Amino acid sequence: MKISRRNLIKLSATTGLTAFTASAFSPLVGIVNVAQAKPFKKSKVKPFNFAVIGDAHLYEMPDHRFDKTLERAVSDVIKMRPKPDFVVFIGDLANFGKKKELLKGKRILDKLTKAGIPYKMIPGEHDWYLDLGKAWKELFGSPFWSFNHNGVHFIGLNSILVEDYWTARDLTPWERMLAIAELECHICGLWGVGEKQLQWLEEDVKNLSPDTPVVIFTHSPLWNYYPRWNFQTKDADAIRQILSKFEKVIAIHGHVHQVVYNKTGNMVHIGNLATSWPWPYPPVELPYPEIVMNRADPGDIYDGVGFATTYIDDTFLGLFKYKEWADLIPEHLKNGISL
Repeated sequence: MKISRRNLIKLSATTGLTAFTASAFSPLVGIVNVAQAKPFKKSKVKPFNFAVIGDAHLYEMPDHRFDKTLERAVSDVIKMRPKPDFVVFIGDLANFGKKKELLKGKRILDKLTKAGIPYKMIPGEHDWYLDLGKAWKELFGSPFWSFNHNGVHFIGLNSILVEDYWTARDLTPWERMLAIAELECHICGLWGVGEKQLQWLEEDVKNLSPDTPVVIFTHSPLWNYYPRWNFQTKDADAIRQILSKFEKVIAIHGHVHQVVYNKTGNMVHIGNLATSWPWPYPPVELPYPEIVMNRADPGDIYDGVGFATTYIDDTFLGLFKYKEWADLIPEHLKNGISL
């Protein structure tokens, strides 16, 4: 059954229905609408837009094709009207964590700042394990943060921390990096945010009212999508518990290079596209909503990749648009899905 946005809001307010709808209106625009059970009685939110870019995986070599796709994403964001209030880059700017790769990415992202669009960063595992985050932190500062914007509380966490797997094996920094760069690293273990960030997060939200709208960014999902590929965060349960007091939380993650979403309790999870390449879906049947991207055309560097924009209105209804550059959304999803 198709439900209009206005009727959905009305229905939610009168019946207590919590709805999560996803729709794609064209081959080039994939949309996820997130509606909560009841609108805020007195809205704290002033509507605004922001953009999400991630998983660029830049190489040191000049004029690599991944340079072109990140540059296109940045160019598209700069051309957006209205201009987004800010951009969040959600990890894996570099492919091997080399400072030259990170500097190249910073030069491209700094075009946003020059256009009057600030950006925030969180790291991915590809940014981190060559030097354990030294170069990344020199360039971008703290890997976890929070800020308030137009009535919404935003949080970024470093979700790719693992126990030391390199010292006992006498691995060089390069060997350490190559190990965790594998999609399925058998020696690395599951990654997460760690106790320090959990304590920081608890303190960060301690005095916030339960009706505060919250958006959280992590590189890896805050739900157990496919742990074998580290499509998970091992202390996600603790993060969700800390944020469980809020009426609704939108969690946006990268790492999976796919169109994917889920809902756990008060938290809606949305996976972002990469600007580099699309990962295949896990080779098993999983209980997540059925959005499966078309296979990418290897001859088209823009197929299966892109970025996202998000509009937050005064009732904290999030409109998440995938900005992909080719025919990504399957035919049976183009008219939308109501769940």
